[in-house]
Amino acid sequence: MSEITSLEPRLVWEQFDAITRVPRPSKKEGKIIDFLVDFSKKHHIEYKKDAIGNVVMRKPATPGMEERAAVILQSHMDMVCEKNSDVEFDFDNDPIRTRIDGEWVRAEGTTLGADCGIGMAAALAVMLDETVEHGPVEALFTVDEETGLTGAFELGEGMLTGKYLVNLDSEDEGEIFIGCAGGIDTIATFHYTMEPSPKNYTFFRVDVSDLQGGHSGDDIDKGRANSNKLLARFLWLAARQTEMRLVYLDGGNLRNAIPREAFAVFGVPSRDAKRLRELFEEYVRGVGQEFAPVEKSMEITLSEMPEPDTVIDADAQRYLLYALCGLPNGVLAMSPTMPGMVETSTNLASVKFVGDRLIEITTSQRSSIESARDAAAASVESVLLLGGGDVTHSDGYPGWAPDPESHLLAVTIEAYEKLFGNKPLVRSIHAGLECGLFLRKYPWLEMVSFGPTLRGVHSPDERLEIASVDKFWKLLTETLKMLE
Repeated sequence: MSEITSLEPRLVWEQFDAITRVPRPSKKEGKIIDFLVDFSKKHHIEYKKDAIGNVVMRKPATPGMEERAAVILQSHMDMVCEKNSDVEFDFDNDPIRTRIDGEWVRAEGTTLGADCGIGMAAALAVMLDETVEHGPVEALFTVDEETGLTGAFELGEGMLTGKYLVNLDSEDEGEIFIGCAGGIDTIATFHYTMEPSPKNYTFFRVDVSDLQGGHSGDDIDKGRANSNKLLARFLWLAARQTEMRLVYLDGGNLRNAIPREAFAVFGVPSRDAKRLRELFEEYVRGVGQEFAPVEKSMEITLSEMPEPDTVIDADAQRYLLYALCGLPNGVLAMSPTMPGMVETSTNLASVKFVGDRLIEITTSQRSSIESARDAAAASVESVLLLGGGDVTHSDGYPGWAPDPESHLLAVTIEAYEKLFGNKPLVRSIHAGLECGLFLRKYPWLEMVSFGPTLRGVHSPDERLEIASVDKFWKLLTETLKMLE
């Protein structure tokens, strides 16, 4: 057990500590599924597992509350697996190394997995704590939320019986969410051939690193730099002012994360090497000034490299750079109905050399309005097609339309005011939640989402505010007690 198990509420932190010790990458949830099943058996809790791997546990009502409608506590099992490039870590096998850092809990050089591990921990604590008063409770743990919402899409028949659903996957204590954005991924592949490296060239590697990154929905409006866009901008300049030849590039990892790192290897005629260095210095000064208020630790470096045997063919290079520079990125529209909320956005998530002579570009579009989401995807697709890419889309997922008249919402607000003496903020979130998919199968559900305060989600800077966990737990248990 780590030092975090001494924190309060102890039962919640003990469950979270246990969860951090179980590897649970998206689409590799076998170990955490086994953990949940073993937990149910050990504590004699009724459970059910569907074909895709979702697990639901059921706890009877507190005596005298049997006639109340059942409440579903929902969280997802998988976590985003990101680490700093200088950290040795195997997400398939290693436990997360947690530590207390002042008012926060962090991990050592990796994502913490509090998204949504702390929601899982709270649900498990409810299953164990006999002092919590409640009607019938179901705890639903879904697979693969982070990379496809597969668990929510393929939720088995008869898994849920509740009328109310509390999603435990939010990241701002003091805020209650009653809606979320829908999303879709747009992916392109570019074909290339290799040519012999030209003679009398000097080769370089340019690295963009130490950006903040973050969640491509919740953090998209914070003005953070995208490493893929920064890299593409410099390569575009180099290609415009020299006879630059590209060898390789790589940037970003996950479709739902703002990329933090990217690099490329390229060459220019040796006669232009001095000009290239000058161009690089000008570029670094410019983007440094551009992102100074936000990216305090940004590093962009240039180093000379040995001559490679081959380079990418000139046509493929040209159209790839056209596409990367032309792709929109960031906030596309703010909501006219909910001030301060992003309505539509897009994220250039990753650029990878894959397979045989293929480069894959992954982007994601989000919007609270389905037609705007689809229009953003069409815009991205058009740029990729003009660049010569072969384009596909994911199935996409629906948003969750707010219901401000919900009885569950009214009770949650009342519980918050009773506990803390002030009103919570009620809003919709730009990030994707599974709630819209649950409504497809259970259209009668009333839903809210709340959680403790998380920052740096989907990056190695992920951290969980200790004090907010206690408030999160109190709000959850008081809402269960008051909901009739």
